Amino acid sequence: MKKNILVIGGTGKTGRLVVENLTKQGHNVRLGTRKNSPTFDWDKPETFAEALQGMDRAYIVYYPDLAIPGAKESIQALANTALLAGLEKVVLLSGKGEKEAEACEQIIAKSGLNYTLVRASWFNQNFSEGAFTGYIMSGVLALPMPEAKIPYTDTKDIADIVSKVLLDDSYNGQTITVTGPAKLTFREVAEIISKAIGRKIQYQPISMAEFKSSLEAARLPEPVIWLLTYLFTEVLGHSENQTISHDVEKILGRYPITFEEYAKEVSAIGTWNQIEAGI
Repeated sequence: MKKNILVIGGTGKTGRLVVENLTKQGHNVRLGTRKNSPTFDWDKPETFAEALQGMDRAYIVYYPDLAIPGAKESIQALANTALLAGLEKVVLLSGKGEKEAEACEQIIAKSGLNYTLVRASWFNQNFSEGAFTGYIMSGVLALPMPEAKIPYTDTKDIADIVSKVLLDDSYNGQTITVTGPAKLTFREVAEIISKAIGRKIQYQPISMAEFKSSLEAARLPEPVIWLLTYLFTEVLGHSENQTISHDVEKILGRYPITFEEYAKEVSAIGTWNQIEAGI
């Protein structure tokens, strides 16, 4: 049966891939963005009802992250509106090892809606589409926490998981954890990208104060600066964030995409070369 599905953040890293998956399957997909009509705007809860009208299910992505102040209130308002709209089910993208994100998960779990929670580790795509892209462009990956090991997750794996559990009610009430198959330090990430693109990316350990100053110098939005600082100080070093999950194999019947595979694909597309050339 074809479904009417709202994809909040439908032009984002995971959202656009979920839209692509669902559209290929013949479902009717509505983008939950500020530029779409009807509009969906997290800063304007009055837009929620119209965006949800006529929808059967929804994929929820909160930008920039569920950890930021105000996220809980927004998620509560959306859950209340979705329940009144009669949605069959929602899937919430959450962060692995984030206490604040877990508080948002509980709001969804206690909302009365059918739901599945998808917790993801840090994205591979942070180095080609996100906050760390500029470091690759400069040739120096200057980040704190050199000892941290992260099981980076590819957005394609997240999108494939979301697309499946959103439609399959056997996953109702479950929490799915999506990680990559290996834990990597920032130095190892730099080495893998260097090999893929054929030029040296140096990893340079820096202090948290230096890191925050670099974010401010790059003129990133204040919520993003707050989030990255929070993730490095409160989340990254915790053992839970560094644990590898096997849910991709269990649900999709295949291995997760490795960081090496991701780096080779991005290099083949020419993304990093284009960035370096200023294109």
